[in-house]
Amino acid sequence: MEHNTELDDIDKKILRILQRDSHLTVKELAARVHLSPSPVFERQKRLEREGYIERYMAVVNSHRVGNGIMVLCNIRLKQHTQELIQEFMDVVQSIDEITECYNTSGDYDFLIKVYARDMKRYQQFMLNTLGTIDCIGSLHSIFVIDETKNTRGVPVV
Repeated sequence: MEHNTELDDIDKKILRILQRDSHLTVKELAARVHLSPSPVFERQKRLEREGYIERYMAVVNSHRVGNGIMVLCNIRLKQHTQELIQEFMDVVQSIDEITECYNTSGDYDFLIKVYARDMKRYQQFMLNTLGTIDCIGSLHSIFVIDETKNTRGVPVV
C-alpha cells in the first residue's frame, strides 16, 4: 500500500512501540510518546485507516502449542504459467501448517514456512498435503535448528 500521508517522528515512534507491544492502552502509549491520549488515539486510528497498521495479533509460542519443528521449504513449480502460480497461491491459503508463503526469484518459485509436531508429522505433511498439490515440481526442505532472531516487526525509518 502506498503512503497516504507523511509519517512524522511521533507516528514512527507509535509504530515502533506497537510492534513491540500492541497490547498497550492508549494512555500507556501516550505516556511513551509524551502526548495526551486524545491525539495519540487519533494518530493510531489514522495509522490503522491508512494501512500502516494492518492488524493486531497475539504471538503464540510454537513449542508450547506442540510444534516441535519449523521448516523452510523451497518450492519449484512444474511450469511457470499464470494458472499454476495462481493455483499454488490459492491452495496454500487453506493449509494451516503453512504460516508464511513468499513468491521468490532464483532457483525456486516459492518459500514457505511450515510448523509440525515432529519429523514424522512433517513427513506425513510432505506426502499427504504437499504431495497432493499437482503443480509442485520439486521441493527442498530446510530444518530450522534454532531461531536466532525474529522480531516479527519491520523497520520503521
